[in-house]
Amino acid sequence: MLDQICQLARNAGSCIMKFYNNQKLVNISYKSDNTPITNADYEANNIIKNGLLLITPDIPIISEEESHNFINNRHWNNYWLIDPLDGTKEFLKKNGEFTVNISLIKNGVPILGVIYAPFFNTLYSSFHQNAWKENNLGIKEKINVAQADVPLLVTSRSHPDKELKNYLEKIKNYKLKKLGSSLKFCLIAEGTAQIYPRFGNTHIWDTAAGHAIIIAAGGEVKTWSGKDLNYSLSSRYSFVNASFYASA
Repeated sequence: MLDQICQLARNAGSCIMKFYNNQKLVNISYKSDNTPITNADYEANNIIKNGLLLITPDIPIISEEESHNFINNRHWNNYWLIDPLDGTKEFLKKNGEFTVNISLIKNGVPILGVIYAPFFNTLYSSFHQNAWKENNLGIKEKINVAQADVPLLVTSRSHPDKELKNYLEKIKNYKLKKLGSSLKFCLIAEGTAQIYPRFGNTHIWDTAAGHAIIIAAGGEVKTWSGKDLNYSLSSRYSFVNASFYASA
């Protein structure tokens, strides 16, 4: 099934790149929180959703691009989480730092994760305790987190916040890289980066695929109080995550 999900992500990515390479095709609107959304988001969403319904017709789907009544979903133990175009701001800035995110949640834990970066033609995937990276040459290899004497911290390119500034002031030795979308999780999973501190708001579809890949590669994703970031809908009050950090 993982291979089928990877192909779905690639199909959605190919669709997104048609818009990326011809901006005249892009129609932009704005959500209630003033974040942009485009027809590329919607078309990628349809590709993924229709594909998942064929592969696993009995598993429900939660997507960033659709309205969901949280109360009605709270009894779901197993479900798909998708973010068809993570990093819409980066997509519009044309810096390439956007991804397709698909994850499978089982009893509150992301057990399968796929992240495809179509601009770089690079795909990250995981199932249980194994994680892989397939580069633009089609070479696929297992990946693992790695420590470093001077850790590389990855932070959001489009979401600066005061708490992050305070956090960085307390660390003496580190290197810093700003990066869009869930690529931050991927750099930790492959051993390039070590820490992704996040204080601002995220939603479960922003983090689940990256979370799955990081834990499969030997890392962790925890809230600042030390608890695992959890996707159990029955123990939540909304789709919004607590602040967290991902680390090697």
